[in-house]
Amino acid sequence: MVNVDGSIFVQIVNFLFLIWVLNVILYKPIRNVLLQRKGKITGLESDIQTCSQESRKKKEAFSSRIKEARNRGLKEKDALLEAAANEEKEMIRKINEKAAAEMSQLHEKIAKDAGEVQASLLKDVDIFAKDIGLKILGRVV
Repeated sequence: MVNVDGSIFVQIVNFLFLIWVLNVILYKPIRNVLLQRKGKITGLESDIQTCSQESRKKKEAFSSRIKEARNRGLKEKDALLEAAANEEKEMIRKINEKAAAEMSQLHEKIAKDAGEVQASLLKDVDIFAKDIGLKILGRVV
């Protein structure tokens, strides 16, 4: 049978002392390291979330700037096309005016030349008529 004497109190004190020593030497440093690691992981996770949010914001800003640049480019392109079309219309108008002026001058010249030829032919009509009459009739008319 087991005798319960004073050694049990020594064993309880020894056990409590051992737990205290183990707690001071082994468990507290391990718990501190684990707490530091947990804090570091939490900090890194928050940094990751912050970086992720910043990345998303920058990506959205970049996308919006790209859209703005495209829109600006399209507006400039449309403006340039419109300016080119207006310039083309102006050039065509000038060419048409020039062609109309040249055609007018040509008509005037042709009319003038036709008038001169007609006047010259009218002068010679009597001579031609006499020559034709002479050839046809064989005598002077």
